[in-house]
Amino acid sequence: MGHVPTRAPFDTARAEAIINDLKHLDGALLPILHALQAEFGYIDEAILPIAAKALNLSKAEVHGTLTFYHDFRTSPAGQHTIAICRAEACQSVGCERLVSHLEHTHGLKVGQTRADGQLTVAEVFCLGNCALGPAILADGAPIGRVDEDMLDALVARAGSPRPLADPHSHS
Repeated sequence: MGHVPTRAPFDTARAEAIINDLKHLDGALLPILHALQAEFGYIDEAILPIAAKALNLSKAEVHGTLTFYHDFRTSPAGQHTIAICRAEACQSVGCERLVSHLEHTHGLKVGQTRADGQLTVAEVFCLGNCALGPAILADGAPIGRVDEDMLDALVARAGSPRPLADPHSHS
């Protein structure tokens, strides 16, 4: 399903242009943060004082907004992402077992990127795939009824340029 997205390296001049293009909007901070993340895959904290000045906000207000919303990243994500649903329905069928398996077997905690930069583990709260829990997103593609063996195969595939959930990949 799809391809693995590549992002432009963080560029302060490009980030400033994005801020300037959107600063006129009512409640511009969130659209700016979303646009920065869409462009670069994360929001470099060096841009926070620039955004604060452009929007006449304090740096603390911008930082508070950035850190309040879990979807915003302040460092680059890995080439591939596994996001584990940790909502109640998935908890009832073993998502925490998957979280523990990733940590103990692969040394990856939720919110971390593997040292080689190939894989980031994230959490989400409800994918709307409750009947097929535990559910994950592998490079944005939903997968249900995930067990440890499936997770191991996805982690192993994280060195590949293909999306983790690519139906043409071989485990």
